[in-house]
Amino acid sequence: MTPRQQAILTAIVEQYAEVASPVGSTLLAKLFNVSSATIRAEMAELERLGFIDQPHTSAGRVPTDKGYRYYVNNISANFEKEDNESRGAARALTARVHSAGAPERMIRNAVDTLVELTHNLGMATIGNQLYMSGLSNLFGQPEFMNAIQVQQVARLLDNLEPWLREAAPNEPLSVYIGQENPVGRAAGCSLIISRFRSPFSDASYIGTLGPTRQSYKDVMSLVKRAGQELEEVLYE
Repeated sequence: MTPRQQAILTAIVEQYAEVASPVGSTLLAKLFNVSSATIRAEMAELERLGFIDQPHTSAGRVPTDKGYRYYVNNISANFEKEDNESRGAARALTARVHSAGAPERMIRNAVDTLVELTHNLGMATIGNQLYMSGLSNLFGQPEFMNAIQVQQVARLLDNLEPWLREAAPNEPLSVYIGQENPVGRAAGCSLIISRFRSPFSDASYIGTLGPTRQSYKDVMSLVKRAGQELEEVLYE
């Protein structure tokens, strides 16, 4: 992939996350100060490579799971570069965690804050239970108007706690995009989770579940921050 194609893919991922509609060549041509024909040629190549797709009802393009994976892998090294809004969100998360008192309340506060900041469903393991909040956020997204997709999301949620216990992902931050998810592969969801140590377990988890169309840079940064803050405050 050329540097310009990388930049176009990044723009498509981030614009689609913001507007929830396929991204067209006219908008991208303005962003990159080139002709629409040039953008269309680059988009055709990205589509041929499997990074974007064209919904049959639109002239615009949307990222595929492969496109999202490429994007996530390439922002992982520098996604913690924060703007003022991101720093404010991080401070809110820190304040809510540190003001909670009991360990269980700290974890719940962290989840509830993630829900408010990311507009995704939030979750965390507390002992042998999975605490979840924000179902209305998840099912309020335009992606989940389809009953079959809702069923797939429900299946994923039903099986998430036993899967976490069995698979025990050991990365500080793990991202499962679309069909990479352990169950509910057709749900069109991304699961972003951080592992942390707690009084309940050395392998506790906190994270979010949302549509594949989301602001990965912001959500990944906040989920990782939540895990770090919880581990720090629970082991002070």
